[in-house]
Amino acid sequence: MPLFGLINEFLGFLVLVFAIVLIWKGNPWQKSAKVVATIAAMALLGAVVPDPPNDTMKQADGKATTKERTASRLASPTPSTAADNREPTPRPRPKAANYEGLRLDEARERAEAAGFGVGDHNASDSNKGIWMRSNWTVCFQETGWTWSDTKTIDFGAVQTGAPCPETDGGAIPWPTMPDLVWKTWKSAHKEVVNLEVVEDDHVRADTAYFNDELPDEGKYDDWRVCVSDPAKGGEVTLDSWVTLELTDPGNGCPKPDREDGDRARLPDRDDDGDPDYRDPFPGDRNRNSTFPNGLPDSSNDSGSSSGQGGGNWNCPRTRWC
Repeated sequence: MPLFGLINEFLGFLVLVFAIVLIWKGNPWQKSAKVVATIAAMALLGAVVPDPPNDTMKQADGKATTKERTASRLASPTPSTAADNREPTPRPRPKAANYEGLRLDEARERAEAAGFGVGDHNASDSNKGIWMRSNWTVCFQETGWTWSDTKTIDFGAVQTGAPCPETDGGAIPWPTMPDLVWKTWKSAHKEVVNLEVVEDDHVRADTAYFNDELPDEGKYDDWRVCVSDPAKGGEVTLDSWVTLELTDPGNGCPKPDREDGDRARLPDRDDDGDPDYRDPFPGDRNRNSTFPNGLPDSSNDSGSSSGQGGGNWNCPRTRWC
């Protein structure tokens, strides 16, 4: 059996099994002797069977080492893995000149010349789109990058003449109408224009009384404001037209709470359309500030002036006859 074990481990094992069978089957030996013989046979075979090669042990040790290394890597990530898990450092925004306050078309032209891709939007909370960029003014600007590393700049703008909102996309802080009642036309007109929203030709004068008439321009500078539209505290925008209703200082303003809803009238005793305060003949319907020497009578166009009074002129006691 030891000989067969030296030749081949498997062959030695088969011979051992066969020997044990012979010992226990048909052998008159006592049981204790059989046990001793079996142990001796196994010992002989074990003595001649060679030890496992070192490569196998090394391979087993290598497997254990590999597992330990893998567990170590999972517990403590390598520098490259840790770097992959870090958030990328934000790229600084590109620097640009300050274009705020410039006309939008001019700002775009300068930014494009500086190498920026340019965009623009309405900086207010309205939905009004931008067109005719020459009529818009830059309030805000923001730079950035595209995915292809092109530097960009986006302009927030409002219509020229409008104040900038406090933040991009906020409400425009339009000015409000001051209290102008009983101020002269010259002073009130200046206050409205100084709001820097309404143009000079968008402020117009009107009469506070229905039957009154403004003098020629420049001759009512000392007339007084009775009503303003918009009223005191009203919002004044670029689209606003401001009307100031005036009266001669000697008349005073009409009462604002008229029950009939009609505009007030100045006294006109002769009902000739010329208020008494400027009618040189307030009791004579045929004479007013336009025709102080009498009004032509158009009721009879066929006759001619007779020089004796009558005829086609209503001229008694006037120079028309």
